[in-house]
Amino acid sequence: MITTEQVKELRDKTGISVMQCRKALEEANGDMEKAIIILQKKGGEAAQKKGGRLAADGIVVMRTDNKRVVTVVLNCETDFVAKNEDFINLANKLADMAWAEGVEKMQEASAEMINAVVLKTGENIQLGGAEELSGEVVNGYTHFDNKSAAVVTLAGGTPAVAKDIAMHVAAMKPAFLSSDDISEENRANVKAVMEAEVVAQSEGKSQEIKDKMLEGKINGFFAEQILLNQSFFKVPEKTIEQYAKDNGATVQKFVLYTI
Repeated sequence: MITTEQVKELRDKTGISVMQCRKALEEANGDMEKAIIILQKKGGEAAQKKGGRLAADGIVVMRTDNKRVVTVVLNCETDFVAKNEDFINLANKLADMAWAEGVEKMQEASAEMINAVVLKTGENIQLGGAEELSGEVVNGYTHFDNKSAAVVTLAGGTPAVAKDIAMHVAAMKPAFLSSDDISEENRANVKAVMEAEVVAQSEGKSQEIKDKMLEGKINGFFAEQILLNQSFFKVPEKTIEQYAKDNGATVQKFVLYTI
């Protein structure tokens, strides 16, 4: 006979619902270790069944000591689960493990940890990504809703400057650091879109004017997408490049994470 005390002990160890704990204990004939294995197995099976469902929501969590930053993206299906305590705790445990033991070890251990929470929440949960960045000065910013975050690495400057720029990145979502990062493929894709606009707006104009209009549209689009050229949201009269320079820094890299 399965006792209430056994069910409570298993629930305390796993966090799984009372009903599921009782069923696992009954299947294991009261053996606590076997019951835990049964729940883990069921968690894996549940994760497989839900694996095809779109996990488009979630959160971003981050760890930093201003020399390196670890960022973990954990995805789920709904905002309701993204705000669930078990889901948030899972994301933070994964980030703590990645910080202490490395991203690779965390990734290896993540499936079992995720499966347990899949069983609790009933949603598809996926590790959306995990990354470590390091540099002379590095800092990050996570938006209050944990749906977007950014990391910035600097040569020179301070962690506060890196965080300021990371806040700007999270808000303005640039696509490129500088014009050097724009590939021919990027330019060709934008040109294909802008050509249709030029055709619609330049009826009766010469080819030379059409070409100038197209080049202006392409350059205008990319100018808004380049981080160093953007007006710093805290000091709009300065570009990001100027703000960094005034604080003895050069922006080396940024990474934007969004849900």
